[in-house]
Amino acid sequence: MPEPAVAAEESVRSRIGAAHRVVVKVGSSSLTTPEGGLAPSRLQRLVDALADARDRNREVVLVSSGAIATGLMPLGLQERPRDLATQQAAASVGQGLLVAHYTRRFLERGYTVGQVLLTEDDVVRRGQYRNANRTLTRLLELGVVPIINENDTVASQEIRFGDNDRLAALVAHLVRADALILLSDVDALYTDHPANPGARRIAEVRDPQDLLGVDTSRIGSRVGTGGMTTKVEAAQIATSAGIPVLLTNADQCVEALAGGDVGTCFHVTGRRRGARQLWVAHATRAEGDLVIDAGAARALTERDASLLPVGITEVRGDFHEGDPVNIVDPDNLVIARGLAGFDADDLRRMKGLTTARLLDTLGPDFGGTAVHKDALVVLPRARPL
Repeated sequence: MPEPAVAAEESVRSRIGAAHRVVVKVGSSSLTTPEGGLAPSRLQRLVDALADARDRNREVVLVSSGAIATGLMPLGLQERPRDLATQQAAASVGQGLLVAHYTRRFLERGYTVGQVLLTEDDVVRRGQYRNANRTLTRLLELGVVPIINENDTVASQEIRFGDNDRLAALVAHLVRADALILLSDVDALYTDHPANPGARRIAEVRDPQDLLGVDTSRIGSRVGTGGMTTKVEAAQIATSAGIPVLLTNADQCVEALAGGDVGTCFHVTGRRRGARQLWVAHATRAEGDLVIDAGAARALTERDASLLPVGITEVRGDFHEGDPVNIVDPDNLVIARGLAGFDADDLRRMKGLTTARLLDTLGPDFGGTAVHKDALVVLPRARPL
């Protein structure tokens, strides 16, 4: 009889292998040559692996880097440009070439692709988030393989994801995926830099404590933006919402899709949440902070309560009703995120007052909650501001 740890690993890998809807993210280095140009043979292997999954009636969403890298050679650039304008120019040239390759190769296997370009605004603004969800859901219903990338041609520094790992985790939430596979140029997490003797593969991560001895120092290639740290952060976002994650290299995509013993497998750490809660927890940019006392912190984390004005000790920032806000405990740790029930100026007048005092002092319009529990998500791990 297998040991419990082995059985748990087999169970989560089996879940990935049986996942009906899978988000697969591939990095630039997995699609390009050492010189930076697109490597058709690598792209073909990836397409074949994903098309094989579609042949088995699995739904596949591909988050693909590579637009900027693909545009380098036609523009005569030797490495990824540092300035935003040249990056956008390279993306403009490369995105069309990259999708043309995907379109032709998937069509050879009998599948249509649909290009979806996103900026961070598309997932931090509620209306655009819902529009993206509808579009991707409909594409999957029509049997299309969505190919998603950050819209590098128009994204400013302020509204960029920064890397496609986080984008992939948010897309996995967006489409309610059953699994997320992150393909890199490194085959797994290791206890030390994989080039060093004695480095051991970390086969699975059950909780954040398992990452204490993991080396994430390897940075991305010269044509990419992400490193191992961004992949771990993406895995934590996905697993906190009930989506298992497998991290490996692109050469092991077939084995990864089958749930094989490759790479590093991240166990689920949280439960599935509704679309609104996922949006609030991971796809919003806080417009301000509500600092609360210890009693209010316990009510939120232990009793699934709404945040009442009486528990607020400080209001930071200039936000409006419905804007996302961080909820900060007395130790200045962010313990939750939610949608403000009132404007910041109103909450400054309301803070510290009981509901009865609010009604007596400010009138019936101020008798509500500062953040209602249905628009509030307690974060799995408190983090410093």
